[in-house]
Amino acid sequence: MRLPDKTCAIEDAIARIPEGATVMVGGFGVPGTPFTLIRELVRQGQRNLTIIKNDANEKGMGIDHLIANGQVARLITTHIGLNPRAIEMLNAGHLAVEFNAQGILAERVRAGGAGLKAIVTDIGLDTELAHGKPRIEIGGQPAMVETALRADAALIHAHRADVFGNLDYVATARNFNPLMAMASDLVIAEAEAVMPLGDLAADEVHTPGPFVDHVVGLTEISEEYQVVRRQA
Repeated sequence: MRLPDKTCAIEDAIARIPEGATVMVGGFGVPGTPFTLIRELVRQGQRNLTIIKNDANEKGMGIDHLIANGQVARLITTHIGLNPRAIEMLNAGHLAVEFNAQGILAERVRAGGAGLKAIVTDIGLDTELAHGKPRIEIGGQPAMVETALRADAALIHAHRADVFGNLDYVATARNFNPLMAMASDLVIAEAEAVMPLGDLAADEVHTPGPFVDHVVGLTEISEEYQVVRRQA
């Protein structure tokens, strides 16, 4: 069986994301954030999006471009403290934000990728994070139910990819990317290098190709990527 070549133009890949979609975006601050895919989503202008990301990036970079362009209706995240625009829009009622403990966000995404409906935890039980969430008792101890997270699409940044979509990440740029690639119906990966099938060794593959729908090769690394620049 011949495996398909999943490389495609960035415009065609992002055009598959519809209005009103839920979109997972990899990254932890700068490392692992797919800035080029985000820029194309801004250019195409799909609106009423729900964005699931660890953070709101800083003002003037990453998903802040989507927020500033009025494309984000809801943000599911762990913090927005580095983005004054997101804070202002939240306080003004122009952006709905659902906050999560960082580990809980990761686990909700992992559960979505594993086909689970929810997880049970006592983390955040006596805080505002528990507001409106179902409570249960296990072994005489209180706990709450956190629903699993899945998305219509995921935007992923990889260091290397092969044409079938096997992905390799570097160091902390791995962060949320592998989990989100498993928890989304459409997975679009940008890669700093796109290689022929077979050029990635098996133990270098962090996200297997069957989870990936489209691979977009990066022709340049813009200033937004900052710390992902590496010496050859």
